[in-house]
Amino acid sequence: AKEINPHVLNLFKNPDGSTLGFWAIASLMAWGLGYPGMPHIITRFMAIRDADETKRARRIAIFWVFLGLFCAVLIGVLGMTFLKDSPLQGADEEKVFMVLIQAIFHPAIGGIFLAGILAAIMSTVDSQLLVASSSVTKDFYQVFIKREASDKELVIIGRIAVAIIAAIAFVIALNPDNKVLDLVSYAWAGLGSTFAPIIVVSLYWKDMNRHGAFAGMLVGGITSIVWNKLSGGMFDIYELLPGFVFATIAIFVVSKLTGGAQQEIKDEFAKVQSMLTKKA
Repeated sequence: AKEINPHVLNLFKNPDGSTLGFWAIASLMAWGLGYPGMPHIITRFMAIRDADETKRARRIAIFWVFLGLFCAVLIGVLGMTFLKDSPLQGADEEKVFMVLIQAIFHPAIGGIFLAGILAAIMSTVDSQLLVASSSVTKDFYQVFIKREASDKELVIIGRIAVAIIAAIAFVIALNPDNKVLDLVSYAWAGLGSTFAPIIVVSLYWKDMNRHGAFAGMLVGGITSIVWNKLSGGMFDIYELLPGFVFATIAIFVVSKLTGGAQQEIKDEFAKVQSMLTKKA
């Protein structure tokens, strides 16, 4: 029987026993920068009925993220314990939860847990498809192609967008060597680099304008794509970190060069800050 690798439970060690360097630790921590850029997460906060509920919503969100990540680590530890002699290799290692369920639980209970996996997958997929459809119709088609598009036309375009995106996802899923974590990591970096800097800067700086925001989106998105394709040295850093930094710099520089925000935006920013100060 194989012995459990003791290094996998050490926060500052690689599986081979080598010590994590500064940039490796920074790359791992950079995952947190992606949250403000996730459309399916931000839309939940945008739907809050009252600003006073934000604090409670934040606490709930942090609790569930902590619980989800803790359980993910726990599943990995249980997998190493119960499946020491498992033949799972490569991308099949991500099936550890399903294999554990079949090995530990009665089929009747296991079926419920397996159904839960499908429910979680479908919940994420439908959110992502709806966000993608809305972005294509409202943010692209109606803005750049046809501003006077009717509701019926937008519905048709949205359905076509969903079909195309689903087809692309299906083709990607056909590759048995693709790991879910690798795909999620790439998408997380892309969305985080593109949208997160805009969200964060807009909360703390009153002078961002549309030109700066567009520059930040462009620089962040391109950086994450290009950085991911390169390797060696500094390019081994998780692409979300440089993408976020470069996008933030682009927002500040371009906004300043183009005259900053309009006075109306500055007044609105000051009004919100005043409200927050009074509540504090």
